[in-house]
Amino acid sequence: MKAEIPVNSEMPTVAATAGSLSRTERTPVRAAYFLKLLTQCALAGAMAVGSYFLITHFVLQSVQVVGNSMAPTLENTGRYLLNRWVYLVREPQRADIVVLRDPADDGYSVKRIVAAGGDAVCLKAGRVYVNGQLLNEPYLAPGTATYARSDLREESLVCAKDQFFVLGDNRNNSADSRIYGPVSRQKILGVVIH
Repeated sequence: MKAEIPVNSEMPTVAATAGSLSRTERTPVRAAYFLKLLTQCALAGAMAVGSYFLITHFVLQSVQVVGNSMAPTLENTGRYLLNRWVYLVREPQRADIVVLRDPADDGYSVKRIVAAGGDAVCLKAGRVYVNGQLLNEPYLAPGTATYARSDLREESLVCAKDQFFVLGDNRNNSADSRIYGPVSRQKILGVVIH
């Protein structure tokens, strides 16, 4: 005896799947998917590039010291981080090591702030005085002297508002405010993290 399986002629039909679509029907689906994927990749790339420029221009930037004007504190060819964001929340301060636009050649320089707006600076007998007090400089190599320009025995000046007197830590090998005078706040880009 054979068992018969009833056949229902009213079975629902299964909708066509992507695998069963004809080649001409699949092309628009693939093109739309590829276009969507390409758009997402382009958007992610644009966001990555935008984030990079935002961070390196306003937050942190890698800098390389070229020269010995900040020795022994910073090494020639040494790489450091420049905090560009800090001066959005506070003003530059004495002892900050900063990157600035060099007034002499419009390049970039790394120097230390020794005096700020309103401070009186005097370079006398190889020493730095700020507001009449000998400047304590523990970051200098022992016995380091700070002389005024070669044509002067002594130099005195007062920093105007938003001006800063900067010196290199290697005082015998540094072009700094002794040559080009105090620098304006607008020329200071940020503080070096070392």
